[in-house]
Amino acid sequence: MRNFINRFAKDESGATAIEYGLIAALISVVIIGALVAIGPKVQAMFGTVKTELETVVPDEG
Repeated sequence: MRNFINRFAKDESGATAIEYGLIAALISVVIIGALVAIGPKVQAMFGTVKTELETVVPDEG
């Protein structure tokens, strides 16, 4: 049993996968945060472009 505990304590094979998973999660949080922060500005910009295009090209609908 003691031998098993020593091997388990020294085994680092899964640590790299966990680290990569944490890095991927952190990058995802940053990307989502950036999209939430700039989302309204981008929406307003496209709304302005839409309004300008509607004044230049009237709807023939």
